[in-house]
Amino acid sequence: MRAALLVIASAVCFGTTGTAQAYGPDAASSSAVGLARIVAGGALLGLVAWWVAGRPSPRALGTSRGGLWAVLVGGAAVLAYQPTFFAGARLNGVAIGAVVTLGAAPALTGLLEWCLTRTVPARTWFVATGCAVVGVVLLSGLAEGAGDHVSLPGLAGSLGAALSYAVYTLAAKRLLTDGWTPTAAIGSVFGTAAVLGLPFLLLVDLAPLASWPGVRMVGWLAIVTVVVAYVLFAVGLQSLSAATVSTLTLAEPVTACVLGLVLLDERVSSAGWLGLVVLLGGVALLAVPRRTVPA
Repeated sequence: MRAALLVIASAVCFGTTGTAQAYGPDAASSSAVGLARIVAGGALLGLVAWWVAGRPSPRALGTSRGGLWAVLVGGAAVLAYQPTFFAGARLNGVAIGAVVTLGAAPALTGLLEWCLTRTVPARTWFVATGCAVVGVVLLSGLAEGAGDHVSLPGLAGSLGAALSYAVYTLAAKRLLTDGWTPTAAIGSVFGTAAVLGLPFLLLVDLAPLASWPGVRMVGWLAIVTVVVAYVLFAVGLQSLSAATVSTLTLAEPVTACVLGLVLLDERVSSAGWLGLVVLLGGVALLAVPRRTVPA
């Protein structure tokens, strides 16, 4: 249960992203914020991993050709998540974009994990994931007509973000399976993403982020939603399947909703409250350990 709680704690950190952006400068574009978050957070996480490991050599990390490919592919997937997610949100709205990404990510992660490891997720995972996805749909307002006009390119972007999430989760899991420590695995993936993302900073307007609200926002996003969140994520991933972790992180929209209610004066419909309950039920189904009946 400890591993599940760590993953849920990471999802709580992820859930503060939208609120932190709301308190940041209004002129900052979502693309600039997302890219700054990955570059700053990824670089910091890479440094933390390097420091925790005591500056090990690649040989000490157990690096193989497969491990290096996992780092490169995982880093590219982390970077690809940002533009694809924001493209889906821009074309179809935040609600639909988030629902498609969050709803498809567990399914794609489970499918890819099954293809790569020939391990079929447990029946409990299917039930819990189904409940969580239904909860996300209800929470988003789609059931109340929010998705009447859906853009196919927007759907493609959101599905691309979900696939990116699945790929970097499985890349980190591969490194953990190879014997890497959680900080080394996730730090290497996100450090690579930071290096790959540096040239793209030239394509976005970073001026609003140079203000004190901008610096404060990027600092929170980098430290809390990347460094702290993904260290917790990786430690939990070490003991759980990638499919299970992907479903547990659906606690993220619950956190975002609660923060919106408390800090941003947002409102939730009756269907939204029902969605919260169903979503929490799905996450709890995976988080609470199942009792074994002695023979």
